[in-house]
Amino acid sequence: MVELLAPARDFTALRSAINNGADAVYIGLDGYNMRAHSGNFTIANLSQAADICHQYDAGLYVCTNTVMRDRDIDRLKTIFPQIKSAGADAIIASDLGVLKIASDANIDVHLSVQANISNSESLKLLTDLGVKRVILSRELSLHEIEEIIKESPLEVEVFVHGAMCLAISGRCFLSSYLYQKNANCGECLQPCRKEWKLISEDNSVSLTVTEGGGIHGFKGHILSPNDLCMVKHIPELIKAGISSFKIEGRARPAEYVATVTKVYREAINSYQDSTWEFQDRWIDELRKVYNRGFDTGFFFQKPHKTSNYNKATHTKQDIGEVVNYYSKVKAAEIRLWYPLKLGDEILVQGPTTGSVNGKVESLQIMGENIKKAKEGNVGVLFKHKVRPGDLVYLKVKRT
Repeated sequence: MVELLAPARDFTALRSAINNGADAVYIGLDGYNMRAHSGNFTIANLSQAADICHQYDAGLYVCTNTVMRDRDIDRLKTIFPQIKSAGADAIIASDLGVLKIASDANIDVHLSVQANISNSESLKLLTDLGVKRVILSRELSLHEIEEIIKESPLEVEVFVHGAMCLAISGRCFLSSYLYQKNANCGECLQPCRKEWKLISEDNSVSLTVTEGGGIHGFKGHILSPNDLCMVKHIPELIKAGISSFKIEGRARPAEYVATVTKVYREAINSYQDSTWEFQDRWIDELRKVYNRGFDTGFFFQKPHKTSNYNKATHTKQDIGEVVNYYSKVKAAEIRLWYPLKLGDEILVQGPTTGSVNGKVESLQIMGENIKKAKEGNVGVLFKHKVRPGDLVYLKVKRT
């Protein structure tokens, strides 16, 4: 059985991953991972995250995969026993020193994509060093992955969805050069996602790579690849023998985690149940949340498409919060500060609830049915259990 591995930047995203079928969740430990500017978990709340995952028989993996200096290693020697006692199932590491102290603390190690592992001989060596799983380089083709797996003594994990980096396995110096923010220590400000223009030294030629791969004389997003999306190719990936399908997105909000996890869960289940048939609606759903357009990365050819900014077909508008939920009648009392009407689609998010969707089919104020509410407290039928303090958003189609 292939594992579906989802990202989480906070407890709302973690719940969203679990509620939508993730077999495991990976999170960042504050100060030691590649998403320093995103929400992260701390040693203090790590055991809570592990308990939530284990209640649903899901694994929890903790990222500690930045460039490590001696001072970082010294701190990790103290922190790793705490990670182990908190109940984490593995750490994700890219540094050999981290691998060593994790082994001393008896913690399973998954070697990060940052290590850029791209051949079977490396996997054999890593077995001797105590590594349990390797996240293979993003720059491998599906054929190359299949060949490595045939010889692999270790579990193999690959990214199947999410942002692609122009640099090899994320090893980029551009953010450091321009902004003094070290991408390899999790501080990347993504200058690659800006529009760039290429100009020859004598200013005689101005070149830009267009989305179709051609070169023309105008500016564009020449360093920004399309996002990876392999949902159409689930059968090929499973047949290749991959142990874990990884969704990129620890910087993404809970609705992204919920949507992408749900789509890939459905696709994997349909193949494993021998009912596989690709569904166009899967792509439609994936397009609703943050994306830069889709590509298949290096799996079948070298990626050549470039992307502009977010192409999500939907966005969200903050409209209120849950005051109460009445389980017997499956209705939520919501305090609105933005209009809501029958037929609207809403999104409710919270650290225990996760991220859940619903369509407004009934509105009431003081027991009276209404078609539209402007502000104040209103009753909404909502089949998912939500909780006081959860935030309510209106799903809006982008034009």
